Amino acid sequence: MSAVPTSSAGRSPSGAEITPKLLIESAEALIPLLREEQERTEERGHYSIGMHERFVSAGFSRILQPRRYGGYELGVPTFVRVMVAIGTGCPSTAWCLGLASSHAYIIASRFSEAAQAAIFGPTGDFRCPHSVAPGGTAERVPEGWRVSGRWRYCSGIPYATHFMGTAFVHDAARAPQLYAVVVPREQITVLDDWRGGEVLGMQGSGSNTVVIEDAVIPEPFAVPFDWDKSGVTPGMKLHGNPMYAGLRHAFYHATLVVPIVGAAKAALDEYEMLLRMRKTTLPPFGETAPVDRWRSPDYQRDYGLAVGLVDTAEELLYAATERFMRLTRERYERGELYTLEDDARIYGILQHAGDIAARAVEHMFHTGGSSAARRGERLQRYFRDVAMYCGHLSAQRLDLAGDFGRLYLGVEGPGGHFRRP
Repeated sequence: MSAVPTSSAGRSPSGAEITPKLLIESAEALIPLLREEQERTEERGHYSIGMHERFVSAGFSRILQPRRYGGYELGVPTFVRVMVAIGTGCPSTAWCLGLASSHAYIIASRFSEAAQAAIFGPTGDFRCPHSVAPGGTAERVPEGWRVSGRWRYCSGIPYATHFMGTAFVHDAARAPQLYAVVVPREQITVLDDWRGGEVLGMQGSGSNTVVIEDAVIPEPFAVPFDWDKSGVTPGMKLHGNPMYAGLRHAFYHATLVVPIVGAAKAALDEYEMLLRMRKTTLPPFGETAPVDRWRSPDYQRDYGLAVGLVDTAEELLYAATERFMRLTRERYERGELYTLEDDARIYGILQHAGDIAARAVEHMFHTGGSSAARRGERLQRYFRDVAMYCGHLSAQRLDLAGDFGRLYLGVEGPGGHFRRP
């Protein structure tokens, strides 16, 4: 599983032929096929080679990639809408594809011109997971960096061209520093440890473990992992695009919320089908026999609540990404910087979007009847998928609320990511 299938190489349609509308419609057209393949995707641990070829042909991994290096540079809202459509077909496929494709944004933002030219390469074919938790070490050598380690949860690695991991750099003169290192596919080993029901949900997300032993990468392929600091990034200067501001928190969380909103939309479709196909277990008030669920006031109320939750989550997600694009542009035009506080406030919106989408799925699962909980039922699968998001560290709204509050109020104190540099 260490080599990328050869069919992944080559260019997709040129940027001049691509529009956001075309990309979104292409993704929506795949929804029936994605749903048909859900069970096999889970069994395999990732989507099929045939589906991969469709994604490459459509150019979905190029949406955030700079035009200079074979991408479309269309912006985060387009990327999010495309991946929500993929998630409406199969949430774990959206997790796999989205997390591998999204990091073109980081490469374009935080890495030098030399690194970008080499990483994106002559064809622009690029997909790269990032395992954020430190899993290894990098040391300077004459050729660049020697990297070794073991990283878990590398979502999107099955069809990746590169891997990005967070590693410790030890220097006798100072405390260990965190760096992000990019390693080409041929220098990594992918463990086949993400299938067979080993995890509750997102079983088709391709979140395998990556092992690296003494890989040597060029010097520009490693950069300090300090992506919560505002500044003029290499990508802003190189591409002249304020989108490449490079702060990671809100953007990274958006990529996690996308498949959850997709799961909520998919669950709503399934829920409506169940209402139209099945009858109530007992007669509703005023009836003498079971009736079609969609005619029952109780199920009508449940469905109406579900629609409101799903629509709210989806609109929050889109609004947050539009806000990101607007703020980065406005700050840039005024000669200012997109700030950590800007990023935190967008992150907060995204957390609520993810929470509302997850609650929508839970509501539909809890009111969909016990038959929907059987293995192989789609509603059960969506419930399992959103459970994985709910347990993710970055989805813990109450844990981060204190960090947000201290940042907004200018209070020094303990806390994790959202402290002023």
